[in-house]
Amino acid sequence: MALTKTQQRQRRHNRVRAKVVGTADRPRLSVFKSNTRLVAQIIDDTKMVTIAAISSDKEKGKTPRERAEASAVTLAKAARGKGIKAVVFDRGGFQYKGTIQVFADAVRAAGLDF
Repeated sequence: MALTKTQQRQRRHNRVRAKVVGTADRPRLSVFKSNTRLVAQIIDDTKMVTIAAISSDKEKGKTPRERAEASAVTLAKAARGKGIKAVVFDRGGFQYKGTIQVFADAVRAAGLDF
């Protein structure tokens, strides 16, 4: 039986989530990419609490990559404001290239370690 793209991504995400867990010291930076926007959250899995979240549809930029870079800077500022310096990166089953990679590099450049 052939799996849909969504089912394949969900399987990859389950494999990633089996290894990546956010704690109070290093929360999880979870990323979801759709055709129109990129959504990212910083999550403490021990308390099941979202610490900070951002959506690229609120950012300015012509291309999805430009909006991803702008959202990364905004998210990093919010995280630094709440005392978070290091996170673990959860790519959400997406390949680490394109918009996901640009977002991750921009978050690193803005001051979060992972």
